[in-house]
Order: sequence, then structure tokens, then C-alpha cells
Amino acid sequence: MSGDKGGFEGSHIHNKSAIKDRRKALRNNATPAEKKLWSILQHSNLKGYKFRRQHSVGYYILDFYCPSERLAIELDGDSHFTDDAITYDKERTAFLNALNIRVIRFLNSDVFDNLEEVCNQILTELNTYHPKRTTPPSGHPS
Repeated sequence: MSGDKGGFEGSHIHNKSAIKDRRKALRNNATPAEKKLWSILQHSNLKGYKFRRQHSVGYYILDFYCPSERLAIELDGDSHFTDDAITYDKERTAFLNALNIRVIRFLNSDVFDNLEEVCNQILTELNTYHPKRTTPPSGHPS
């Protein structure tokens, strides 16, 4: 995976080796909400869609990523509600959207309180058409 070009000729933005240890640490220390959702997403259990966990794009690490549909799923706990975190998440989403990667977010509590609805929303987004981008956004160091 580390050499995945993600469709961008000459650009290595997926799973950069520089942050491999960080991705591994996040996988090994998954939050309870991440573990619960991963139990549904792993092994293509959600209608055959393949997901990766702690997949990086640029220097951003995504909680879950479906490469075939270019969909990122982020789970948000309390740390996401500070002003700095909100700004960071907006910048991150804009970067990913510029690469034509869609981002959907759920609260950790959503995963625990209504996992079926979370899965339904993920499936709805997976089934929504979007064209593939062929060039990376300008101005971002990949």
C-alpha cells in the first residue's frame, strides 16, 4: 500500500512511509467506537465494499477509507469540538475534497447508540455517484 499512487501520476500521497509508525500506533490503539465500526467494515462485510483503517492521504490519517469509492469515514469524539480542532477538520476536509475524496463524519456516540443508521448512511454515501479526479490539487505538498 505504501507505493499506492491513488491515480496521481508521479505522486505518492497515499500511506506515506514517513507516517507509517503513526498509522500503526493508531491502529493498535483504536478507540472503542473505531473498534465497533471496524467490526462491521472489515473483511468487506458492508455489502462487499473494501475499507482500510488508518489510511493516510498526504499527511492526514483517515479513520476509515474506501479506495474504490474515494470515501473517508471519520469518527469524532470530544477532542473534535475545540475551535482549533474544528478549523483543522475543515482544512483537512477541504484538502480531501480537492482530491475528490468525500468525507462523512459521525459522533462516537452515533456508533454506540445507532450503528444500523450509521451503516445505512455509509451505504447511501457509497451508492452516490461522484466522478474520479485525475490531477492532484495545486498548492499542496504531497
